[in-house]
Amino acid sequence: MSVGSVGSVGDGAGAEQAPQQSLGTAAARNLATTTKSAPQMQEITSRWLLRMLPWVQVQGGTYRVNRRFTYAVGDGRVTFVQTGERVEVIPAELGELPALRGYDDEAALTELAQRCSQRVYASGDVITEAGAPADRVFLLAHGRVEKVGAGPYGDEAVVDVLADGGYFGDVSLLDGGATWEHTHRAATACVVLVLTRTDVLNLAERAGSLAAHLAGVAAIPRQRTNRYGEKAIDLSSGHRGEPVLPHTYVDYDPAPREYELSVAQTVLKVHTRVADLYNQPMNQTEQQLRLTVEALRERQEHELVNNREFGLLANCDYGQRLQPHDGVPSPDDMDELLSRRRGSKMFLAHPKAIAAFGRECNRRGLVPESIDVGGHRIPTWRGVPIFPCNKIPISDARTTSVICMRTGESEQGVVGLRQTGIPDEIEPSTSVRFMGIDEQAIISYLVTAYYSAAVLVPDALGVLENVEVSRWR
Repeated sequence: MSVGSVGSVGDGAGAEQAPQQSLGTAAARNLATTTKSAPQMQEITSRWLLRMLPWVQVQGGTYRVNRRFTYAVGDGRVTFVQTGERVEVIPAELGELPALRGYDDEAALTELAQRCSQRVYASGDVITEAGAPADRVFLLAHGRVEKVGAGPYGDEAVVDVLADGGYFGDVSLLDGGATWEHTHRAATACVVLVLTRTDVLNLAERAGSLAAHLAGVAAIPRQRTNRYGEKAIDLSSGHRGEPVLPHTYVDYDPAPREYELSVAQTVLKVHTRVADLYNQPMNQTEQQLRLTVEALRERQEHELVNNREFGLLANCDYGQRLQPHDGVPSPDDMDELLSRRRGSKMFLAHPKAIAAFGRECNRRGLVPESIDVGGHRIPTWRGVPIFPCNKIPISDARTTSVICMRTGESEQGVVGLRQTGIPDEIEPSTSVRFMGIDEQAIISYLVTAYYSAAVLVPDALGVLENVEVSRWR
């Protein structure tokens, strides 16, 4: 058979493969030194919060925030439970109402919660009319309510927006002659619970503790305060001659808040055989520690945002929480967020929220500027950078929050807390401690990070809540 015929047979179906004439690549790799990358990890993010937050050295593991004394009467948020279509207020949560602040009679609070009647309002329904008698308190379980006042020329102006957990009309529980100062209108479908003044007074006739509490609250003298609720400092200005000057002093909070450093820990285990034999070209123990520390840093940033004790979202003052006027994050909402504080240093937002804000800017023909931060182009609004942070959660309803804050101890802002110089420290406030080798020849390392955050004054931190991130128009 000729050489040409061999080629033609090889092209046919079922023909035998031609014999291999050189060394294959699979076998050749057994003699080659491969070029390797360091172990990669998808969990690593930019972690802008950890990079941009000023850190304060905390000796002793506790940071005390001293403030001027503030006359604060329950301005929190009410929590509800839902069973099917029925919504009920948690009895203890009624203590967030100013008139019931500090009242702890569980039986009376339970009866008040049971007397709350559920109502549903459609979008556009008027809940209260300005000038009408106010004889009940409304607890907003779900939805958005606009607080409407008169504009400078007689037109309507939306003064505020209330959302889940808000309430209005609480003054009616103490003042029988109160009237509605504003009109409240449902901006979306709303579920509210209504507690009337009559129900509260009827219960007070039978529950002496409730009657005494309401009388005590009503008898509290009105203190002279500034607009932040702090005890006023008496001053005199513009006088002539030799008038008697006022005497004053600055009162301090008798029970200042203290922040203890939180901890994130894990035990890293490495077999001695791996640590001894497989260290070229990369040290196995070092790579294991590097990735473990990266995971700790991710958890640290998550806790700084979401922790119930010291996280930014949970510790924002309720007076600094805003609701978007149209659901989506608009330039107007961002301006409102900025206007609540001086010297805002940064926004933090989920990348999807930044994209939603960008769509709103595009719709209005606006192009936000960007600045260079460490070689990265960061979008800004009014000169304040908007840093991405995927640790801010997105709810099942596709809503999230936008954080705005002033930072730095000298600016009475938000600060990070840590303690450097701890034993076996490898990074500030992060240590790796050798724990020994067990009977199975496994080495153990305790990897620890200490951290926390503190808000020095309430207006240092603001949050735009319930921002919709999945609406295109």
